[in-house]
Amino acid sequence: MPRPLRLGLRQNLAQFVLLVAVNALVGGMYGQERLVLPLLARDEFGLTAYTGVLTFILAFGATKAIANYAAGTLSDRYGRKPVLVAGWLIALPVPLLLIWAPGWGWVIAANVLLGLNQGLTWSTTVVMKIDLVGPSRRGLAMGLNEAAGYLAVAATAMATGYLAARHGLRPEPFYLGIAFAALGLGLSTLAVRETRDHARLEAASHAGRADGRHAHLHAELNNREILAQTSYREPALSAASHAGMVNNLMDGLAWGLLPLLFAGAGLPVAQVGLLAALYPAVWGLGQLLTGALSDRTGRKPLIVGGQLLQGLALALVALGESFPVWAVAVVLLGAGTALVYPTLLATIGDVAHPAWRARAVGVYRLWRDGGFVVGALVAGLIADAYGLDAAVWAVATLTTASAVAVATRMYETHNRATSPGSPQ
Repeated sequence: MPRPLRLGLRQNLAQFVLLVAVNALVGGMYGQERLVLPLLARDEFGLTAYTGVLTFILAFGATKAIANYAAGTLSDRYGRKPVLVAGWLIALPVPLLLIWAPGWGWVIAANVLLGLNQGLTWSTTVVMKIDLVGPSRRGLAMGLNEAAGYLAVAATAMATGYLAARHGLRPEPFYLGIAFAALGLGLSTLAVRETRDHARLEAASHAGRADGRHAHLHAELNNREILAQTSYREPALSAASHAGMVNNLMDGLAWGLLPLLFAGAGLPVAQVGLLAALYPAVWGLGQLLTGALSDRTGRKPLIVGGQLLQGLALALVALGESFPVWAVAVVLLGAGTALVYPTLLATIGDVAHPAWRARAVGVYRLWRDGGFVVGALVAGLIADAYGLDAAVWAVATLTTASAVAVATRMYETHNRATSPGSPQ
């Protein structure tokens, strides 16, 4: 006889831990590219224009954004697990394409598939963890989810940096991706259980805020209404979506151009690899604390403070000229992103009704990962016209402006941080 469904981290610990492990493998698939592809573009494929180098990020970001949106709708319609398994099936050819690529077009094709994989798998593991834990530990759940993913990004970036320095840019660094894809598919198929009924259980007992703010966000919203509320109409949902876009615009710069900036300054591949790994490592570790912290302090202070710290860190990157200065800068950049990343997801979970929360997460991630596309275009064009430092300064300015916009428009969304009738 099946056990009755219950919400909570402790009550669903085994499945939650399994999903954390699966998301670590998702992060590893992404991490295999963080260092190697920008150097591969320059050294093996002879791409000299920064916009050309960033085409792989543009392809990745565009397909991931679309897959994020599709993942929310599909997981509500067909269940979470089938979407997760489909995402892993799409991942299988990615490392092979990168190993065998005779031209840059193959790399673009691999990143189209990687974007689909990341959008379907990462979005679904986010939704499944929110389903399991219920409303009270949402920030902690998102912190653990994102920490697992980005610690795996950091570890894989570090490992591929070591392999590239020892064996070359291909094929050895991408052997890790083959193992990650096979293991992720196996666990998702054989061990992960469906969680959609947990969301239905929460929806059955869902209570709105005491101040009545979310009364218009009822269970019967259709896809078009959810898109409108999350994109521009509802202040907290839309502010989170736009802040997420700016965050990944910044991350696209860190992924695609900062390794070239560091390498162009004469740093050896091993030091460039260390810098490429430090940023997601601090980001990942920090989320172990910041997700749970947002359950205590509220979401808004962490988002605003984190974006301001990101802007400061990017300014330090632009001003720096040596490994120690850049190491401090990427540590600060990781700390700022740790404050922002899980907290934005928790904000969406706070506001969206359980009946359409998966679709709201999909819309948010559509905006957020659209930042890769915007970042690849904006940063690449500015870098080609005015140099890498100018691109870094431009993104630092946009990130700071986004912090001001969140401070102005977003209200506090976490009920435990906001008593009824308190100022919003």
